[in-house]
Amino acid sequence: MSTATFVDIILAIILPPLGVFLRFGCEAEFWICLVLTFFGYLPGIIYAIFVLTK
Repeated sequence: MSTATFVDIILAIILPPLGVFLRFGCEAEFWICLVLTFFGYLPGIIYAIFVLTK
């Protein structure tokens, strides 16, 4: 079970794929976040915060 730090959440809000990349690397979570961010900034933020706090 992972816990997100304050810095992780701030990075997820400013640049969602970067926040996910720093936690998971180039795994599926990063690519999903990248695609969602391309489709819309808000879906990328929501997904990044969800993944980092689950």
